[in-house]
Amino acid sequence: MITITKKLIALDLDGTTLNNDSQISAKTAETIQAAADQGYIVSIVTGRPNRLSENFYDDLKLTTPMINFNGNLGILPHQAWNREYQYTIDKEIVTELLAKSKPLGLSLVAVEGRNMFLANQGLSSGFGFFPSTLTTNQILSNKSLKENPISITVQVKPELKQGLIDFVEQQFGDEVEVSPWGGPNPIVEIATKGVHKSTGLKFLADYYGILQKDIIAFGDEGNDLTMMQYAGTGVAMKNAIAKIKGLADEVTDFTNDEDGVARYLQDRLDIAVGA
Repeated sequence: MITITKKLIALDLDGTTLNNDSQISAKTAETIQAAADQGYIVSIVTGRPNRLSENFYDDLKLTTPMINFNGNLGILPHQAWNREYQYTIDKEIVTELLAKSKPLGLSLVAVEGRNMFLANQGLSSGFGFFPSTLTTNQILSNKSLKENPISITVQVKPELKQGLIDFVEQQFGDEVEVSPWGGPNPIVEIATKGVHKSTGLKFLADYYGILQKDIIAFGDEGNDLTMMQYAGTGVAMKNAIAKIKGLADEVTDFTNDEDGVARYLQDRLDIAVGA
């Protein structure tokens, strides 16, 4: 009797599975679906909230759990699941940030949970992540914030970004950690201390009974580092930042805009499309 070893493919979204238009190409979708059909367990592990990633989950026709908010939420999209988990932070931290938003230089304060999105204002340049206008039930205030959020995202004046990071770490450093976004935007995310993408990846591996050596993780940015280090094979995209490339086990021959994930899967794992 031949025993087939289960393998897990963990996919970051932005800069990895998504192209530069924030879409999944037909080639990438077809290849990932073929990998699932051929017995690989494929899961999305993203920094995005579930509200901005379930559409890609559906595009890929996945049925596996999805990890959101850089490991802080694990769900089966569109349904209740008794294994679902989430790490939340004290809403009093939000109250403090709102009270000190002017001296800290904060223009946007947004909080999210699995079924919650609140912000103090819309964002005219929301880079696709935040709405430009808010409905009445999306306006953040001490009264409207009724539960602890999974994530706090703030936009800060560039010259005050380090000051904000220092403030949060001094006041709440034993509870949360601060992660500046990659790229040019002066955005900082605050979430539970010690929780990273590797947290979600370990959850998936334990759930499916998969050894670390049988995990392949794709990524391109700093928030992918722990996931790629946890995986048996950490694969950096050709377009990844230098630090990720330097620590990865392998680097794709093509960028995210050139179907780098799909080409890797077809070439290195013999994923047969159309089989």
